Amino acid sequence: MFNNLKIGPMLLKEVDKVFDDKNYIYEVKFDGIRALIHVSKNSFKIVSRGGKDITENYPELKEIQKVVGNKKVIFDGEIIALDKGKPSFQLLQSRSHLKNISLEIQNKIPVYYMVFDIIYENKELIDLSLQERKKYLDKYPDTDIFIKTKSYDEGKKLFKRVKELNLEGIVAKEKNSLYIPNKRVDTWIKIKNIKDAEFYIHGYVFNKEKYSLLLGEYRGNELYYVGKVSVMPDKDIIKIVKKQKKVKNKFKNYEESGIFIEPKIQVTITFLEKTKEGKLRHPALK
Repeated sequence: MFNNLKIGPMLLKEVDKVFDDKNYIYEVKFDGIRALIHVSKNSFKIVSRGGKDITENYPELKEIQKVVGNKKVIFDGEIIALDKGKPSFQLLQSRSHLKNISLEIQNKIPVYYMVFDIIYENKELIDLSLQERKKYLDKYPDTDIFIKTKSYDEGKKLFKRVKELNLEGIVAKEKNSLYIPNKRVDTWIKIKNIKDAEFYIHGYVFNKEKYSLLLGEYRGNELYYVGKVSVMPDKDIIKIVKKQKKVKNKFKNYEESGIFIEPKIQVTITFLEKTKEGKLRHPALK
């Protein structure tokens, strides 16, 4: 059957700078779980970016069967959950780890499918341009849970708005781009809304070939662990950290093993966002 096709999502190249180009369209990058949905009147399957069947995690999305009628379709999009009107990966993850998704859970943490592409409609569409595929996609109506993403002509203007709303970032897509499954290509580009701040190094852990610096921030007079960042052994910061006097663990919320130092050295860390618990998502040494 069509939903057993061995096809994976087209992947995006990441760049740092926003740009405007008349050959591209721009879309909001939603912070969720990338998924291909194989759907027809009599079958429904959700496949994660890694090829895992995650259909049972999101039973309410079966409503999408009503959208396609008698067609056999594969959509590409992002499953999201909202917290105060904004996509929250943390909230989505809290639901995704549950084994039994009851009606109560569905009502408490509803999910939505932000669909941005269609790669199959009774036949493969991957050799069509993005603009042609969008015409196919536009035929399908939005519902409460099936929502087509909007496209914009100005990347810089959209990114400015995304920063104001504190969203994840934007995606730039070449209008004539074909759909290349399982490949990271430069015709689809993501620009993330990266934040940065200074944090204290309070210790480190050595794992095989690299070090992980243990990062903290003061809240009042107490030091809280916010995450760890990997650093290669030949970096100058490692040499500096290893020369510091060893102390006891002063973190209020970290009980794992490590070699601890006085929290005096500050480093600038880039990250996507802070969770409600104050942990950094995707931290990296700037």
